[in-house]
Amino acid sequence: MIQDSPGATPPEPAGFAQRGGHDAYEHEEDDGATGVLRDVGEPDDADDAEATRRTVDVAESSRASRGWWDRNADEYQSEHGAFLGDDRFVWGPEGLDEADAALLGPATALAGARVLEIGCGAAQCSRWLAGRGARPVALDLSHRQLQHALRIDDGRPGFPLVQADAGTLPFADGSFDLACSAYGGVPFVADSARVMREVHRVLRSGGRWVFSVTHPVRWAFPDEPGPEGLTVSASYFDRTPYVEQDEAGRAVYVEHHRTLGDRVREIAAAGFRLADLVEPEWPHWNSQEWGGWSPLRGALIPGTAVFVCVRD
Repeated sequence: MIQDSPGATPPEPAGFAQRGGHDAYEHEEDDGATGVLRDVGEPDDADDAEATRRTVDVAESSRASRGWWDRNADEYQSEHGAFLGDDRFVWGPEGLDEADAALLGPATALAGARVLEIGCGAAQCSRWLAGRGARPVALDLSHRQLQHALRIDDGRPGFPLVQADAGTLPFADGSFDLACSAYGGVPFVADSARVMREVHRVLRSGGRWVFSVTHPVRWAFPDEPGPEGLTVSASYFDRTPYVEQDEAGRAVYVEHHRTLGDRVREIAAAGFRLADLVEPEWPHWNSQEWGGWSPLRGALIPGTAVFVCVRD
């Protein structure tokens, strides 16, 4: 069952985003516990979005992100579902697997642990965690993505699915032992410092918060997988959000940038200790392109940053 958090603003997006390619699906009520997916028509103006850079407040950013993921969830899961698997925990397009990296801690220590996944998408990571005896809660902004979680589990998920805002987590203080997010929300929220504070609040002392985002250095390069994606075209220090907007000027997709220093300061200000910063190298076995990620670029510049934080 999908639990909707009362009074919460729309939560954050999940998964590795791929700009453009807006799909012809839009959020609608599901068909009950089975989470049947339905084509409900073409979203107005989404296909004619114009790319720009401009300021975006929290409400507009949240609204755009929820709409984008509800429209694109079907295409996203169809295109990337095989790579993500149904119960695999992968940190980014490079394919860094939690089963190997153990960034949340030894797999043997996960049994019984209460884990919050933020921006869960179809809850692949939470399913992996549950398979190791953890007690996950999978949270996402997108009703459509959560319907895909129901689809994978034949309408009977083995853990709670919660539709809520990562900036206003609907949980009591100290509710979780661990929190994680694989590209799930942090790059897409206007106030990511607030997300850090909320995660700190719901974690117990000693708990880990591990999250992955597009490596900040990528902001300076075109989002292209080929040679054109290897030449700096923008300032790394320009924090102006990337926005796709419709003909009326309404944002339909928003992505926010923080420098590496910005992110470290957010983490520290929230009360976390940064225990590790992982920059996965592109592995030889991975020949796929995923949006702007590719073997060519991956061999030369980092594509993902994984922050391992501890609530002391």
